Formats: sequence, C-alpha cells, structure tokens
Amino acid sequence: MKTPEHEKKGAALNSVLAAVFLTGIKIVVGILSGSLGILAEAAHSGLDLVAAIVTYFAVSVSSKPADAEHPYGHGKIENLSALFEAILLLATCAWIIREAVHRLATGKVDVDASIWAFGVMVISIAVDISRSRMLLRMAIKHKSQALEADALHFSTDIWSSVVVLIGLGGIKLADSIPGLGFLSKADSIAALAVALIVIWVSGRLGFRTINELIDSAPEDLAGKVKQIAESVENVKGCHAVRVRCSGPKTFIDAHVELEGSLSLSAAHHLTDLVEEAIRKEIADADITVHAEPIEQPPPSK
Repeated sequence: MKTPEHEKKGAALNSVLAAVFLTGIKIVVGILSGSLGILAEAAHSGLDLVAAIVTYFAVSVSSKPADAEHPYGHGKIENLSALFEAILLLATCAWIIREAVHRLATGKVDVDASIWAFGVMVISIAVDISRSRMLLRMAIKHKSQALEADALHFSTDIWSSVVVLIGLGGIKLADSIPGLGFLSKADSIAALAVALIVIWVSGRLGFRTINELIDSAPEDLAGKVKQIAESVENVKGCHAVRVRCSGPKTFIDAHVELEGSLSLSAAHHLTDLVEEAIRKEIADADITVHAEPIEQPPPSK
C-alpha cells in the first residue's frame, strides 16, 4: 500500500512528465506555424514545467517530520511553492501581453493555422484535463496546497488552450472567406485572453498563499473549534483560540475553562476529550489545549 508521501510525489512527478511533453510539442508547432497563441502557450507550459518541478520538490520536503529547527514541520514549503508558481505565471503574462500588443499595433501577423497547430492544442487540452483531475484528487485526499495550486493552474490551462483554438479558427476563416480579414488578428487577441485568464488565477493563488504564509486564520475555523470544545461535558467555556496552517497540517491552540475543584488527573482527562472531539471534525490537526480553573463563588449567607 502506498503511503500519502508516495502518492503525493507520484502525482507531482506525473505532472512534471506531462509538462515536459506539452512544452516540447508546443515549441515545435508554435515555431513552425508562427502562432503567437501557441508560442504563448509554450512559454506558459515551460513555466508549468518549472512550477511542476518546484511542486515535486515541495511535496518531497514538506513530508519530512518536525525537527529541532522546524518544530512545526516543513509544511510551509508547499506554501512557498505555490507563491513561486504564481510569480512565474505573472512574469509569463508580461511577455504575452507585450508581444500581442506589438502584433496588433504593427499588423504583422503571419500564422499558419495548420492541422498540426490545431492538433497540438487538442492534445494539450486532453493532457491538462487528465492531470488536473489527478492532482485535485490527490490534493483533496492529502490536503496539499502545492498540489491544489497545480490542479487549479492546469484546469485554467484547459480554458486558455480553448481560447487559442478559437484564435486559430479565426485565422483559418480569414484565409478561407473573403471579407473576414479582420479575423487574422484573432491569434493575438486570443493570446491576450490567455494572459488575462492567467493573471486572474495567479492573483487568486498569490493572495491565498500569502495569507497562509503570514498565518492568517482560516475563515470561521476558530469559531468552530470554540463550539466543539464547549460541547464537551463539564467544559465551562473556551477562549484564546489560535489556528494556523502549515502545508496540509492545521495547528490549534485553545484555552478551556474547567471547575477549579477538579483534580489534575480529571482536568487532564477533560483536555484529552476536547482534543479528541476537535480531531474528529478537523482531521490531521496538531492540538494543544490549556486548562484554566474557574473558582466557584462562595455560598451566599
């Protein structure tokens, strides 16, 4: 039976191999056809390859256990990987937009919308559908942000490839039907559309990753922890809840209020019950519960 680490590394390695294949065929067909849309996709796939390699490294390192220098483990490596991927994508967009605007402004468009150009994009879509589904399945199963970022990235590649196909179709129509010459610019417009899609996804990915890196608490999770803790019998209250995520792991600190008359053993048993209750609702959580005594008011005279 494969361990979670082997499954995550296997998914990341498959993504690397797919990126190598797609980058190669897009470069060849893009150069031969002169399609900016396909060359933009080739550059995109080239950065996909770099991102996939970084993701493979990240999931390999993040699975290492905590040590003296990293008491919270190595999960943040996955967050850094996702941020690096977002930066790479934004850099790609700058080049795509520059080239597309230049072609639209100068009117220099020489694209061969051949069967090979269409074929490489159809293959790209098929490969991206397969690997995005595989990556998302592993990301959900193992709570891996690095794999989830890759899955989101490649699912967006599907739509950007569809846009390029539309651009190639416009060029084909312009060559075949008199009066539709304006469609000769469809390839450059398609490239701009690809860039806008990538900017949108990169922005969302980047903001989310930064929030993880600066330990922003997951929305409503602290309230959920408080509710679970207070549902345990003999727990009088819960406060000072702190939640942070590091890769696939969630770290939770909470203070619970217990009757001051309880023995140390009984108080410890109650904190164990609170931890078990939280862990049932939030899987793979590292939980620390601190008990605080509540002094009973003296009886009224």
